[in-house]
Amino acid sequence: MNRLAGVTSPYLLQHADNPVDWWPWAPEAFEEARRRDVPVLLSVGYSACHWCHVMAHESFEDDETAAYLNAHFVPVKVDREERPDVDAVYMEAVQAATGHGGWPMTVFLTPDAEPFYFGTYFPPEPRHGSPSFQQVLEGVTTAWTDRREEVAEVAGRIVADLAGRSLVHGGDGVPGESEVAQALLGLTREYDEQHGGFGGAPKFPPAMAVEFLLRHHARTGAEGALQMAADTCTAMARGGIYDQLGGGFARYSVDREWIVPHFEKMLYDNALLCRVYAHLWRATGSDEARRIALETADFMVRELRTAEGGFASALDADSEDAEGRHVEGAYYVWTPEQLRDVLGEDDAAFAAACFGVTEEGTFEEGASVLRLPGDAGPVDAARVAGVRARLLAARDERPHPGRDNKVVAAWNGLAIAALAETGAYFDRPDLVERATEAADLLVRVHLGEVARLTRTSKDGRAGDNAGVLEDYGDVAEGFLALAAVTGEGAWLEFAGFLLDIVLEQFTGEGGQLFDTAHDAEQLIRRPQDPTDSATPSGWTAAAGALLSYAAYTGSEPHRTAAEGALGVVKALGPRVPRFVGWGLAVAEALLDGPREVAVAGPVGGELHRTALLGRAPGAVVAAGEGPGAGAEFPLLVDRPPVGGEPTAYVCRHFVCDAPTTDAGELADKLGG
Repeated sequence: MNRLAGVTSPYLLQHADNPVDWWPWAPEAFEEARRRDVPVLLSVGYSACHWCHVMAHESFEDDETAAYLNAHFVPVKVDREERPDVDAVYMEAVQAATGHGGWPMTVFLTPDAEPFYFGTYFPPEPRHGSPSFQQVLEGVTTAWTDRREEVAEVAGRIVADLAGRSLVHGGDGVPGESEVAQALLGLTREYDEQHGGFGGAPKFPPAMAVEFLLRHHARTGAEGALQMAADTCTAMARGGIYDQLGGGFARYSVDREWIVPHFEKMLYDNALLCRVYAHLWRATGSDEARRIALETADFMVRELRTAEGGFASALDADSEDAEGRHVEGAYYVWTPEQLRDVLGEDDAAFAAACFGVTEEGTFEEGASVLRLPGDAGPVDAARVAGVRARLLAARDERPHPGRDNKVVAAWNGLAIAALAETGAYFDRPDLVERATEAADLLVRVHLGEVARLTRTSKDGRAGDNAGVLEDYGDVAEGFLALAAVTGEGAWLEFAGFLLDIVLEQFTGEGGQLFDTAHDAEQLIRRPQDPTDSATPSGWTAAAGALLSYAAYTGSEPHRTAAEGALGVVKALGPRVPRFVGWGLAVAEALLDGPREVAVAGPVGGELHRTALLGRAPGAVVAAGEGPGAGAEFPLLVDRPPVGGEPTAYVCRHFVCDAPTTDAGELADKLGG
């Protein structure tokens, strides 16, 4: 019996009609495996995962394969976005055993949840040196039946190895100038001077590393850091990884030139990159950065916003093409003939030159991904806008990619921060309103009556899985950004509530942090990963939010916890800077103070806006007027207007500058 029909995960619901007798992750599944004396097949993926769909179609929808699976295993299906803790533990085992990982992840477990055989995608027949899925199933069954002692020995060795990987502490002390300089040097060595970004193919948008580079430039004036950040952002904005018609970024580029993306669009990428481009505009005044920030914000609101006011997780890479086939990228790519059908001969030729559409194609079957190649020459901006609008309208008639409608707390926290700041910078109060509505949803549904964060919700109903550290850190980050923009101290209070739980439930000795709470479900190992991947790690997200909250409130326990957590950045920053970018950005804030800006004046006034546009790394901003302002923000206590004029106070390291009523002087104090 397939048991996925009643779940909230869109990914699991995609498998609810499979002939496989799927279980969700639950103790009962392992009790069933113990009762039947069979291994567990753990299959982990997510809704927008292309190869997850492929393996499902090839194997999990196949009656013969399903019959074998059901007879010899207890199949368990997990949405990695709902259970990042389960995903993290077993992905670590997969990577340790095979040297690589990815999704779909396929792991065979004992009834005690101990892994003993691993893989990712398995084809339906032997291919490129990989066994077929049926061969794998038969091989595991034989091992389980005939070589049980060997299986137990392998499982025990893997679990012992995982247990030995636990981090004892974050490191010795906080990162200083030396570690930050070494990290910058490491990024410089890995920088792709020709195409921007870091490393080779596949190439992922390095949002967090760019945040570090922007903050480092703001603090030190290092022009090389700013150049790497700006050139990378330009290359991505002009490449196929960016949707040149509808805005928003795809997950990654399959090549180093940013030409062909993997077409799924994730909320977290777009939230992080929206904020990056807004910060790049703040640093340089670039019109392109402003455009990309706003287009990305508008994409999130238009395509990902749910009826309840939150933001959905992702859009699929796949959709139906003109022949009704479900294929990757069908919604986004164009042939010259398709351009002519929409635009006519002249405008089609213009569009092909402008967007790099060729007869040979840059993707598959003669289709091209739209981009802005550097050799296109001068363009007629009005004509480009007209062509873009017509192509977008025509594309809207195509079958749309599927959407994963679950609301993930952490990723909504990232979106709240991005939309709040973008709205404030560019005088778009509607974006601030959308950020506020998403924050309201998190408080109302994800906190609800239990006073602990729930990881996900769908259709306004909270899921069953507890929030992990990244949820607490990213949601607190979003609430703090919203507090700075709106002047509403309630968001500061909510952030403090979440961060108190981080101190109580996620913090160990010596500054180490864990991805799951002390009272969470016990897995074969307690996950603990301080490295940033597609999103800030829970560890670095919490460190940043703790540091900002301490700057707002003067709380010594939160400051101490932030510094303890940043010890891991001191250890990892010089060695693997690409994988601790947000941690390095937080380190820049620590080195700068961070600065505390109190504006005794109207929210949205000139001084408040100037403070928000200040480039000092991680500066916190409180604004408000009247006798109640101090109750909203501790920074505003005993800081009155001077001479009846709105007044700004800037402090750091327990030292305050003279108050100022002049916006230009305030900008100078904040690197504006």
